[in-house]
Amino acid sequence: MSQAPNKVLAMYQKMEALPVGKTLFAMAICRKAPYFGTVRPRIVTLRQDYCEATLKKRRAVENHIGTVHVIAICNGLEFAMGVVAEASIPAHLRWIPKGMDVRYTAKADSDITVTAEVAPGAWEQGPEVPVTVTARRVDGTVVVEGTIHLWVTEKPPRK
Repeated sequence: MSQAPNKVLAMYQKMEALPVGKTLFAMAICRKAPYFGTVRPRIVTLRQDYCEATLKKRRAVENHIGTVHVIAICNGLEFAMGVVAEASIPAHLRWIPKGMDVRYTAKADSDITVTAEVAPGAWEQGPEVPVTVTARRVDGTVVVEGTIHLWVTEKPPRK
């Protein structure tokens, strides 16, 4: 069963209709969490429990062999996870990353598409929510796959 959009998802849905709304939304996320800006992520799709973003292959994120560095890819995966978490979590809950398990499966020699997906109903099953993350080259080959584990708790009462 789908819940009403939270504030973050509602803001994205308004902004995506603007000519550069998706770019502005991603930039706002990067302003809130500056380290994400190092990979310049751009959101392709955001809906409850799913986020897809892209990272351009450029010199600043390459390693010594000219492929996208896996840590840059993990940064992109964490960006997608954070966006989907903020856009999907019920208002009475909060989250924090607990750990990341990833496997490097192929060279990242092109632009990269990262996805983060949460199983339907997972937010209410806590206290740990697994987020499935995948990074693909432009040819569709998976270059990194894994899970980011979130610790989910009730928000404390406001005083």
